[in-house]
Amino acid sequence: MRAFPVRMPSGARYWTVVDEDLRPVPVADAYLRHTRFGRDGAESTTKSYAVAVALLLRWCATAGVEWRSAAGQLGAFMLWLRHVPAPRADGQAVVLSGPGAAPVRGARRINAVLAAVRGFLVFAADQGEVSREVLHQLYELADSRSLPAEARGEDGAWKLRMRPRHRLQEPSMRPGRASDEDAVALLRACRSARDRLLVLMLCRAGLRRSEAVGLRREDIHFLLDSTGLGCSFPGSHLHVVRRENVNAAWAKSRHARVVPVDRLLVRAHDQYVLERAGITGAADSDFVFVNLFRPPVGAAMKPDAVNDLFAALSRRAGLTETVRPHALRHGFAGNVLDAGGTVDELQDLLGHASISSTQVYVHPSPERLRQAVDRVGSPRTAETGEGTR
Repeated sequence: MRAFPVRMPSGARYWTVVDEDLRPVPVADAYLRHTRFGRDGAESTTKSYAVAVALLLRWCATAGVEWRSAAGQLGAFMLWLRHVPAPRADGQAVVLSGPGAAPVRGARRINAVLAAVRGFLVFAADQGEVSREVLHQLYELADSRSLPAEARGEDGAWKLRMRPRHRLQEPSMRPGRASDEDAVALLRACRSARDRLLVLMLCRAGLRRSEAVGLRREDIHFLLDSTGLGCSFPGSHLHVVRRENVNAAWAKSRHARVVPVDRLLVRAHDQYVLERAGITGAADSDFVFVNLFRPPVGAAMKPDAVNDLFAALSRRAGLTETVRPHALRHGFAGNVLDAGGTVDELQDLLGHASISSTQVYVHPSPERLRQAVDRVGSPRTAETGEGTR
C-alpha cells in the first residue's frame, strides 16, 4: 500500500492509496476525494492523509489485522509506527530499530498519522463500511469540569466532549522565530532581486511559502490609491487568495485577506520586475514568482523550491542552522507585537480564523520580557508611596 497522486480530467489533483497492483483502495479513495473536493481540502492535505492511511493498511497486512477492526488495536499500531521505518525505495529490506535505538517516528508525527486514521475510520463508519462502534473505540467521552472556567463557556456549565483515546504526549517545542539578524543575513546572501523579494514577502508581510509562490500579478496592488483597480484598501498592499494553482501552491485560509506592505517591499518588487523583464520566457507568466535561472524558465516556482532556496541562502550566509521559511513568518509576528500591535491585528494579518492559532506566534522579545518585569513595582515602593505619582 502506498500513497499515489491522481490528476482529474479537470486538472484538479489529489492523492489516493493504491495496492501492489496500483489499484485504488475504494474506501480510502472515497475518503480522500471527500477530503479534497467535499471539504475543499488542499492537495497537500490529501497527500499527508493518504500516507497515513497507507501506513494503517500496511500495518494491517503485516499484522494480519482486518482494517475494519483496527480501531480496537491502535495501541499496537502506535508501537509499530514508533519502530518500523518506511519501505526502502530500492526494495531492500528495512532494518528495524532495536532496544535503545531512537524511534523512527516521533510523537508529533505519530499523532498526525493517528488524526488522519481517525478521520478515515469515522468516514468509513459514516459510509456503513464499518460498525459505528468504532467511534467508541476511537474516542472517549469526557466532561469539561476539569477545564478552566473560561474554556467551559459563559454559563460555566459542564459539557460532554469527545477526546481521542490514542495520543502520545508531545514534547513542548515552541516554533522558532527568525531574528532580524537572520533575515538580514539571508537578504545579503541573495543573488537575485527575485530571491530578495521572496525573503521580504515572508519576513515583512508574514506570508506562508505557498501563499508567496501562489501570488498572481493581479494580487499586487503596490499603489498609493488602488481604486482604479477596483480596490478601496488604502496604500500599497497585496491580496492572498486561495486558488487551484499549477505549482500546487495553496493558501491555507479559505478566506481571502489583504496584507499592507511597506516601501522596502515595494522597492524590492520594482527591482524584480526589471530583472524579470530582461529574461526571455519569464515575462508572460501570470505568477509573481517564476523560475529565472533553471528550466522551465517562466514556470511558477513550487513551494518545495522555497525550502531549497532557504537552505542554500543559509549556507551561503554562514548560518549555523538552516532558517526555515516559516520561521520568518514567526519573526514577522513577533515584530508586529514588539512594535505595539495587538493580537487581533496580528490575527488578521496572518489570516487565522481562530485567535488560538495566532497565540502560537506570540514570541515576546527579551526586551519586552525585561520591560514587563521592570513595570512591577517593589513592595518597598508601594509601602512608601514612592514612584506612584
